[in-house]
Amino acid sequence: MSIMANYWAERGWPVSLVTLDVAASDFYSLHPAVQRVALGVSGISATPVAAIRSNARRVARLRQTIRTLRPDAIISFLAPTTMLTVLAARREGVPVIVSDRTDPTQHRLGRFWSWVRRMVYPHASAVVVQNPEVKRWAERVVPADIVHTIPNPVVATRRRESTAAHAVRDAIAHQIVAMGRLHSDKGFDDLLHAFARANGQERGWRLVILGEGPERQRLETLADTLGIAAAVSLPGRVQEPDNILRQSDLFVLSSRYEGFPNALLEAMAVGLPVIAADCPSGPRHIVRHGIDGLLVPPGDIDAMAKAMVHVLGNEQLRTALADRASEVFDRFGIDRVMAEWDGLLRRVTPHLQATYSS
Repeated sequence: MSIMANYWAERGWPVSLVTLDVAASDFYSLHPAVQRVALGVSGISATPVAAIRSNARRVARLRQTIRTLRPDAIISFLAPTTMLTVLAARREGVPVIVSDRTDPTQHRLGRFWSWVRRMVYPHASAVVVQNPEVKRWAERVVPADIVHTIPNPVVATRRRESTAAHAVRDAIAHQIVAMGRLHSDKGFDDLLHAFARANGQERGWRLVILGEGPERQRLETLADTLGIAAAVSLPGRVQEPDNILRQSDLFVLSSRYEGFPNALLEAMAVGLPVIAADCPSGPRHIVRHGIDGLLVPPGDIDAMAKAMVHVLGNEQLRTALADRASEVFDRFGIDRVMAEWDGLLRRVTPHLQATYSS
């Protein structure tokens, strides 16, 4: 959302970014022209009755915000916020585009919210998904003509140095990097097991996992149990992960499911060879197996370990994969992806076509 808001703000469009949370939780920077509205109504309710009251309050605050901002269109990310937004905008005459950013067939919301989604999403002006698998799911929930597939954009960045030059600079050890929220769905426990089975510590490798989340203590304990703690680093969230990506030799995505992983795009954008679990939705639409990365069966720790040994033990392969990795710009560059969003905005706001085509 920050990438999209900043992109449109750079073009001079009036953009507001609204969250249910407080502004203190912000991590990504925004263009000075983006109007930031933090409602401060997030949180977990202790009882079902309290949850109903909290969500009614969120809908009311969203409706009030819509009336104040008077937007031409609303784009809402992440269920159940998407559903609350549609409910808040129903009587305001503003088109709402909703977008689930993960795979709804894997990321379960529970019976209640799943039912609400089926009731509410058909009232949206458009439903945006990120890959064909989720598109098939969406077409069972809403009319097919309002479903649109738009991938995540990748922003241009400086490429890492060549593999050969990198090897000269750091001949002591290979560095493997992974990135994402420290949550069970990211499969970092599988990655630690694969690193151990590949004898990564004995080979002099390092493993850096960027991100923060509820699994930190469990992952640290697992690394210690596997005897690899000295070779594993969990530095938390970093403001500029590109710097660490450029210092690494391999990126590994070990997720159990995905939507359209930004971390994978960012790693390939700097020209980093990648190994990705071929998990439900996402990676197979980014990684071209054997061309710019390798796909391994999801949850197959032995296959991941063997792929790590294969890539890091073969400089020619690493160079070949790295040389093609940055071609993600040709497929998912920000101008190309944002042109798809522009087209969708023109479709849902036909009375403003001149504005949104400028």
